[in-house]
Amino acid sequence: MKKIITTGAFVFFAIISCKNSVVQEPKILIDRATMIDIIYDLSVLEAMRSMNSGGTVIYPKANVYIKNNYKIDSLTFAQNSKFYASDPKEYKKMYDEVKDRLVEQSTKLNGGKKQVQAADVKN
Repeated sequence: MKKIITTGAFVFFAIISCKNSVVQEPKILIDRATMIDIIYDLSVLEAMRSMNSGGTVIYPKANVYIKNNYKIDSLTFAQNSKFYASDPKEYKKMYDEVKDRLVEQSTKLNGGKKQVQAADVKN
C-alpha cells in the first residue's frame, strides 16, 4: 500500500515539475470513479503481495489485473494517470478517497476495531 501511495506521489510531483505543457485528455478517458476503483484495487493487490513474503500464493501482475478486471490496457491506464495527476488538487482528493476506503475496509476486517488510522497512512 505504501508503495502505491509513494508511486502516486512520485507521479504527482513529476507531473507538477513538468507543467510546461497542458496534459491533454486521453482518447479513452477512464471516469474518475473507475480510476479510484483501479487505484484502490492496485493498493490492495500490492498489500496482499507484501503480506505473502513466503511466496505461497501467486498474485497477478498489475497490468494483467487491470486488463482482466477493467478491460483497460496498461497504456490507457498510464495516460489516464498522467491526465488525472495534471490536476494536483483533484488527484490528491482521489488518493484521499482511496485511503479512506482502505481504512474503512481494514476496520471491517478487524471486527470494527480501527487498526489503521487515516493519519497513519502518509500522503
